[in-house]
Amino acid sequence: MNEQFATLIVDGNEIKLPIVIGTRGEKAIDIASLRKETGYVTLDPSLANTAESKSAISFVDGENGILLYRGYPIEDLVKLSDFVTVAYLLINGELPTQEQSRNFRAILNENSMLHEGIRHFFDRFPLTSKPMTMLSSMFNAQSSFYENVDLLSLTEDIEKTAARVISSTRTMAAFTYRKINGLPVNQPRHDLAFCANFLHMMFDSPVKPYIVEPEAERILNILFILHAEHSSNCSCHTVTTIGSAQANLYAALSAGISALSGPLHGGANEAVCRMLRSIQINYGGDVKKFVDQVKAKKEKAFGFGHRVYKTYDPRAIIIKKEAHRFLESMNLSDPFLDLAQDLEEVALHDDYFVERNLYPNVDFYSGIIYRALGIPEAFFTMMFALARLPGWIAHWVAMRDVNTKICRPREIYVGEDIRHCFR
Repeated sequence: MNEQFATLIVDGNEIKLPIVIGTRGEKAIDIASLRKETGYVTLDPSLANTAESKSAISFVDGENGILLYRGYPIEDLVKLSDFVTVAYLLINGELPTQEQSRNFRAILNENSMLHEGIRHFFDRFPLTSKPMTMLSSMFNAQSSFYENVDLLSLTEDIEKTAARVISSTRTMAAFTYRKINGLPVNQPRHDLAFCANFLHMMFDSPVKPYIVEPEAERILNILFILHAEHSSNCSCHTVTTIGSAQANLYAALSAGISALSGPLHGGANEAVCRMLRSIQINYGGDVKKFVDQVKAKKEKAFGFGHRVYKTYDPRAIIIKKEAHRFLESMNLSDPFLDLAQDLEEVALHDDYFVERNLYPNVDFYSGIIYRALGIPEAFFTMMFALARLPGWIAHWVAMRDVNTKICRPREIYVGEDIRHCFR
């Protein structure tokens, strides 16, 4: 294969920089030698045009609305797989055989209970604590209870470590919900699959047993699959940045959870529900009036547009269809779904939205499904974190395997020139 180069002329000197071409034709200019050869660095605010690494984990084509996990289209995975299968795929690179699937599920089951020392930590949080704050804190605490989770010592058994993280986080998330609501915690059951077990731990009660409906289990698997991975976004970049310092896995994941807790990253589906409630209350359900206020920059349309997608988010297409199917199968109705559809219809035919590529994203309909499952809006971001763990872990493992140097971006100093305190 012939190498390709980009030519850069700086201060009259010509240098060649290698061109890197990805599997599906995306191109990058490798500038690793730029400063050494020219004395220059690049300036790219928010890293909007910078690829931090090569990756075989996921591919996002924002112009054409394509999302692949390890080469598999997201549309295929939600039909053929459950969340556990997709988690295995992301972490190990291939879909599991029947034996590998049985073994991985067995490890998940064996590691579903929390260490008793960790479990008692929940008693010290005020009932007013934020779910993501509790989850992030509990992650950091776990590294004190489990060995061999740092970059240097974790040379084997990543599958067991990953399974422990994913399974115990599901339990912690359910415990967080129970504690904040003043309810006794439910222990996981060995006879329930991953998503069914989560719903059981969330909602079962001694005075009102919770029966996990197959459709509820199915839709939760779909939501978790759609949120499991999405390339090098803010939280993923945070995980790999922390990991590059050879901090332990739990510290890196705790940082990812903290990044996800920011309203610009993980809080969008909660914001969509607040928006729909506002349309209902303040505009009497008149979405056209609301859209006019958005165009006048007096309101903000949450759930529209994406940093990467310049067309309809492929995950949103799936969620929209599944929201209808789920509510119908459960004999449920939600005025928010009708409002969301009306708002989408108006927006997709309005030049303001079309010209700005403001199409519905994954968050636009996901909150409606979580509401139907009985999950409060304050816990939506926690669900996002639970689903995203396999993707974060996969990137952490990939970073370890290539012996990444510590992440250390440069800055262009624009402050005062040298000054002296004494003359």
